Amino acid sequence: MLIGLCGGICAGKHAIAEYLIENQGFQLLELAGNRQSESPDSGDELRLQASEIRKKEPQSPEFTFQDAESLLDFATKRWQERWVTTDIADANILDRFLLRPFFLLVSVDAPVSLRWKRFADRCWRRQLDPPDLEKFVLWNDHNLYDKDIGRVYLTDKAQVRLFNSSSSLGELHSALESLNLADEQRLRPSWDQYFMQLASLAAQRSNCMKRRVGCVLVRESRVISTGYNGTPRHLQNCNQGGCPRCNRGDGGGVGLSTCLCLHAEENALLEAGRERIREGAILYCDTCPCLTCTVKIAQVGISEVVYSQGYNMDSDSAAILQQAGVRLRQFHPPSNGLIYLQASGTPIGVQEIETQEIETQEIETQD
Repeated sequence: MLIGLCGGICAGKHAIAEYLIENQGFQLLELAGNRQSESPDSGDELRLQASEIRKKEPQSPEFTFQDAESLLDFATKRWQERWVTTDIADANILDRFLLRPFFLLVSVDAPVSLRWKRFADRCWRRQLDPPDLEKFVLWNDHNLYDKDIGRVYLTDKAQVRLFNSSSSLGELHSALESLNLADEQRLRPSWDQYFMQLASLAAQRSNCMKRRVGCVLVRESRVISTGYNGTPRHLQNCNQGGCPRCNRGDGGGVGLSTCLCLHAEENALLEAGRERIREGAILYCDTCPCLTCTVKIAQVGISEVVYSQGYNMDSDSAAILQQAGVRLRQFHPPSNGLIYLQASGTPIGVQEIETQEIETQEIETQD
């Protein structure tokens, strides 16, 4: 496994690399001469941007490379070991890294005011005068958005995005322990995750004005059919006025008998036909089926229904499926995407957050 860490100035990428090295058995891969500044100025302030990963043993020359291609070739031959690098800076070479099934790109960000405080703390430790906030923001903008060297391309490609507002290294380490970046399931989606992502992709084709829903029918880990909700074939699309009920904005459960939209599950079942479904078929849907779809699912012999989001009839649908001998379960995806590293040490995805208090109290250094 190779984890690549990227992010803005003092976001915490080197602190995270150090944690992986000291606590989870990772080894650091570096590019020779790549300890350059992330700021455009020169002098002592440039050298402040150098990596501050503290190693108990001197870095082996075996793990230092002249270019990113050599680093990638080395990691490819030893992919079963644990490696980490903070030296991926080129957008073109990044695409080659992302082709490797053992590579995980993680971006790290933090509030700019907090990153400035971390930078100022490093200056004081080196008995240098820190820059004012305005100058730091200019450095940060250059580092992320400069046309030629900007790192924002890297952060946009990250599979995992960490928001590091931890107020101390101890809190950061506690959150990282709970998150477990080294979980190799992050590298390749499980079947559940794969098929649920296909259902979510199908939902993007929906034309229903009320909600987007996608569905995938699967047997023996092979897709039988897909479906999304919207008006029937040859009728005007719902989002073009084809279904008066949806376009009136009626509340949930109101006027259902007048709705012209077929549900995602109905479309997938009609597309497959009972002769293709047979016993053992699994239905993946990003919303728990309604009662109308539930009775049809029971009729055609679906063995299992997997959903990600609840609906207002979940308990009724569950009762019907239980009677029909159809297993129903909710899928909870792993924590990828944007993840807040809470001060409590419990990382949570952005979808679970309603409010987030940013602590900017005195901190230990996080580069």
